[in-house]
This record gives sequence, C-alpha cells and structure tokens, in this order.
Amino acid sequence: MSVHVWLAFLATTLIFSLSPGAGAVNTISTAMRHGWRGTLPAIAGLQLGMLCHLALVGAGLGTLLAQSSEAFTLLKWGGAAYLIWLGWQKWRAPARFELAHGGERAEALFWPAVLVNLTNPKTILFLVALFPQFLHTDYPLWSQTLILGLTCVLVDCLVMVGYALVASPLAQLVTNERRMRLQNRLFGSLFMAAGAALASSSR
Repeated sequence: MSVHVWLAFLATTLIFSLSPGAGAVNTISTAMRHGWRGTLPAIAGLQLGMLCHLALVGAGLGTLLAQSSEAFTLLKWGGAAYLIWLGWQKWRAPARFELAHGGERAEALFWPAVLVNLTNPKTILFLVALFPQFLHTDYPLWSQTLILGLTCVLVDCLVMVGYALVASPLAQLVTNERRMRLQNRLFGSLFMAAGAALASSSR
C-alpha cells in the first residue's frame, strides 16, 4: 500500500470518527459522569464493536447487508431499538456523580459500549463502501485490510479519548442532583434521537 493512499484513508477515517454519532454521545456522557479515566473501558468497548464490524465486513456480511434490504432493515431496527432503550435507561439513571473504579464498574461500561458500535449498520455500510476504494490488486489483500482496519480503530480510539478529555472537566458543572438529572435526560434524549434517526435512515 502506497503512503498517499494510506494518508487519504487516514483523512477519511478521521472525518468519519469526528462526525457526531452514538459513539461520541456515549463517550461524552460517560466522561462527564465518571471522568476521562473512567471512560477508557467504554472507549475500549467501542473499539471492540468496531473490530467486530471489520471482521464481519472481511467475512462478507457487509456486502450482504449492502445488497439485501431485508438484512439491512433487520439490523437497522435492532440497532435503533437498542439506542432508544439506552436513552430511556439514561433518563431513568440515578442523579448522582461517581468516579468509576474496579473491575465490575469497568465491565458495566465496556459491554454497553460494544453494543453501541455493534448495532450501527451505517458503520458496516461505510466500511463496505470505503474499503474497496483503497485496496489495490498489486498488494496482498490481507495486509491491506489489516493496515486499514488498525488505522480505523486507532483513529477512532484517539478521537474518543479526545472527546473524553474535553468533556471530563464539564463534570464540575453537574455535581448536584438537579444538574445531574438534566445531564442524564439530555444524553438520554440524544441516544433516543440517534435511534430515531437510525430507524428513519435508508441505504
């Protein structure tokens, strides 16, 4: 893979990661509640979800979703339902501030984040449309896929850490019960809005 092709992919992936979405909402809300260090398990969960997408695309499922309206609709509604449910949970979350610590807390943040990224069919379709444009038949397919996949995950990880670092100081603004309740409802509404947008989306 040539350097200029990789740089073009890097720029495209950076734009994709910086664009607001369910992953960014999850990272910002978690950072405001648990601090940026407490957000790291959630960011790791998002990246596992991304890796699952990459594996599925490599296995050909992405192509199936791109070609089958039934498969796309099934995954779309499943993802939308999960995001709306997650938003409702945010609305009902206790109005308290706590720093994440311990394995149980990390696990509680990790797995929901995996599902946030895993239930987004737009990510699969984005990768299906993106990867072929940067693959060249003169180079081994597996090595190109590995390089592009690792680039995608590393860029998204760094962007999410950046979101967490920016959002973490804002936790000082929500250290009382009323403000924490407003914050929970704000991000709950954003999750539900993301779910509604996903439900109304088309390929």
